[in-house]
Amino acid sequence: MNVIFIYLFVALVIFLFFKLIAIVPESETFIVEQFGKYKRTLGSGLHLIVPVVQRIAYKVEMREQVIDIPPQVCITTDNVQVSVDGILYLKVLDPTNASYGVENYAFATGQLAQTTMRSEIGKLELDRAFSEREAVNDAIVKAIDEASDPWGVKVTRYEIKNITPTPGVQSAMEQQMRAEREKRASILASEGERSARINVSKGQRQYAINVSEGERQRRINESEGRARATEIVAEATAEGLKLIAEAIEKPRGRNAISLRLAEQYIRNFGHVLDEVDATVLPRDVAQLRGILKSVVPALKEQGGTQ
Repeated sequence: MNVIFIYLFVALVIFLFFKLIAIVPESETFIVEQFGKYKRTLGSGLHLIVPVVQRIAYKVEMREQVIDIPPQVCITTDNVQVSVDGILYLKVLDPTNASYGVENYAFATGQLAQTTMRSEIGKLELDRAFSEREAVNDAIVKAIDEASDPWGVKVTRYEIKNITPTPGVQSAMEQQMRAEREKRASILASEGERSARINVSKGQRQYAINVSEGERQRRINESEGRARATEIVAEATAEGLKLIAEAIEKPRGRNAISLRLAEQYIRNFGHVLDEVDATVLPRDVAQLRGILKSVVPALKEQGGTQ
């Protein structure tokens, strides 16, 4: 009987010993109550508590926690139904408030995230909901953080994973995107054709300018050449007339000139007779006679000298 009592006493001592010692892990915090009332908060390490009088009421996780927000139906401002889900990141800053401020801070924060997300999506159109995810995430974090501050919980960030429209909306979006692509392709094609026409017209304009400039320069060169030729001919004619005048002033110069004119007249008259079938005589025979009279003295003088 005494042995049984000793065993029971030893078992009770061991039980009380383990109830007396509390080992708190590094990542957790224990909340101790005494007679059902908050007594103290135990950090990581070895602690002693009074069995039966005191008890560990809550074990609070102090690491950052990840809460998966299930998909829910949201309606945008343009009356489009979309299914949205996300991930919430939070961390407990005050374990006492997290234990006594709300029954289940993780569940409460998740529900608050769902309602806030539905509200923020309802403020946007469908296109903006896709393009402004960062703004929606920041707004949700701000709203949840303000509401969960009395609970001793800090919301670090929120990320929207998927925004899934209904099948009908997806089909309409695909048709819209296809139409937009075709529109952009048509615009690009027209812009390319317009640019090509502009380039061709510019090339034709430049070609016409170059041709006109070349024609202008050619005409200038030709006119300058003709002017120079005329100038040379005039200078030669003047030089010839000067020589003729000097020859006339010499002795027997006039006779030589008359003889030269007569020769040219007879030669040209002979050419005319060779080219026609009819007999051609000068209209004024006296003119021929006068020419011969002027030539005869010259011929006589030439014969006398020779």
